[in-house]
Amino acid sequence: MRILITNDDGINAPGLEVLTEIALELAGPEGEVWTVAPAFEQSGVGHCISYTHPMMIAKLAPRRYAAEGSPADCVLAALFDVLQGGMPDLVLSGVNRGNNAAENVLYSGTIGGAMEAALQGLPAIALSQFLGPKTEDLADPFECARTHGVATIRALLDKGLWDQADYRVFYNVNFPPCAAADVKGTRITAQGFRKDTNFGIVPHISPSGRKFLWIKGGPQHLSTAPGTDAAANLDGFISITPLRADLTAYDALDGLRAQFE
Repeated sequence: MRILITNDDGINAPGLEVLTEIALELAGPEGEVWTVAPAFEQSGVGHCISYTHPMMIAKLAPRRYAAEGSPADCVLAALFDVLQGGMPDLVLSGVNRGNNAAENVLYSGTIGGAMEAALQGLPAIALSQFLGPKTEDLADPFECARTHGVATIRALLDKGLWDQADYRVFYNVNFPPCAAADVKGTRITAQGFRKDTNFGIVPHISPSGRKFLWIKGGPQHLSTAPGTDAAANLDGFISITPLRADLTAYDALDGLRAQFE
């Protein structure tokens, strides 16, 4: 198996090291693992692409590249430059440091990398490690993802629905904020929504007197509705959420047509 991996935390991120281990085991001794990841952290860039300026790419080692761009850029760079048209069998994005559940899905560069792969017609999975009080004292905060990552991906490859739709399905996996031994199992979930929390702005005046604005996220350990991603994670389960890039609100189409027609 030929696997392409990327992330949004950057080429030197510990989560990418975890994903490399996972991918090498999945690929097997006869397989290939190719890495094209951002040269610098790209958290929160979503599905952004560098449409208006070029990006530099550098080979760091055999099958290992860093690109000055977003995760979606990295996938494009891999498919149309690095791999010379030799498409991978699977694209993995992560393992993100922190959850990409609920509304975080919409901001995540980790998700953006997997989404771009799906738009290019490739099987893709995004993986993230939920962090919290129970992971702070672990020697390895990615212990859960490191321990359960291979089995989770193999289960998805075997049992997942891999369609050929225009906006084909891809998967969002979040590992719970607990020790690997405390994982209760896996749940298939919908994307949740954390109520009473959102991103905001914190102003800051620099020593030179200039105003800067910091983006601040909301509390991450608020649960979501039963059957959704963050709720499952906070209850100790690995969540698997099928996603599509199609943002159409299908539930509103008929009512809107009736209003206009």
